[in-house]
Amino acid sequence: MSDSSLDALQIETPRLILRVPRLADLDAFAAMMTDEETARFIGGAAPREVTWRALMTMIGAWHATGVSMFSVIEKATGRWVGRLGPWRPEGWPGGEVGWAIVRDCWGRGYATEGAEAAMAFAFDHLGWIDIIHSIAPDNHSSQQVAAKLGSRNRGPGRLPPPFADSPVDIWGQSRETWQARHAPTREP
Repeated sequence: MSDSSLDALQIETPRLILRVPRLADLDAFAAMMTDEETARFIGGAAPREVTWRALMTMIGAWHATGVSMFSVIEKATGRWVGRLGPWRPEGWPGGEVGWAIVRDCWGRGYATEGAEAAMAFAFDHLGWIDIIHSIAPDNHSSQQVAAKLGSRNRGPGRLPPPFADSPVDIWGQSRETWQARHAPTREP
């Protein structure tokens, strides 16, 4: 993707805007990553300097590979409320759609709403044939999101360093499974 097409890339859901991250997202992203409970299952709490590198990795991945996490913007307020989307790091067990939403927005269905749009993007525009979600066995909230998306637990998996010692289950589904659930209904 060209820089101009990345700047224009935006997915809208009823309550959210998913767009390519930008440097202006750093303050909100850094605040999210200092919250230990929110960051618990996404690498742990991190100082601003580490979050800056994570943000630059996402921005750079968009430019280098044409795929990475989106920034999640709440339509009603214009506020940055998380990051989610397709992600395919080197050594990862598959093309993943992951999510992280700021804690004061938990329970609103934003992760499900945004991840559903990101999965449609990955299947329809990126041509992915399978999507995974790497979820810690004790991350029950993300397991519920994955189940609402139609994904199933495929069993234990392994992430590359520096996450190799963190237990994860690989949840996922194929494009065919996704399409069967999202086929347009026909009027009789």
